[in-house]
Amino acid sequence: MRIFDKGHALRSLCPNSEWVHTIDPKTNTETIRWDDTKNTQPTDAEINAEVSRLQTEYENQTYSRSRAAEYPDMGTQLDYIYHNGIDKWKADIVDPVKAKYPKP
Repeated sequence: MRIFDKGHALRSLCPNSEWVHTIDPKTNTETIRWDDTKNTQPTDAEINAEVSRLQTEYENQTYSRSRAAEYPDMGTQLDYIYHNGIDKWKADIVDPVKAKYPKP
């Protein structure tokens, strides 16, 4: 499971702003130094809400990452389509993976 921090949230909220994000490895304390004179630094509440949003979005896409890992490589799939047709490919390769990892 991926864990998002304030740095991820700042990159999402303020992609063109200048700031430094550090994490003290001993205390796991995050520090943000805002170096941008043109843009306003987001509040802690905005940053924390974005961390939560990013984590939720990541978790909601678990099925998609699982499917991608399960499918054969593209060359194998194209070869299967060539020899067996699209309908057989969907029935034999795509549908079982989609059934195993359904969309929530």
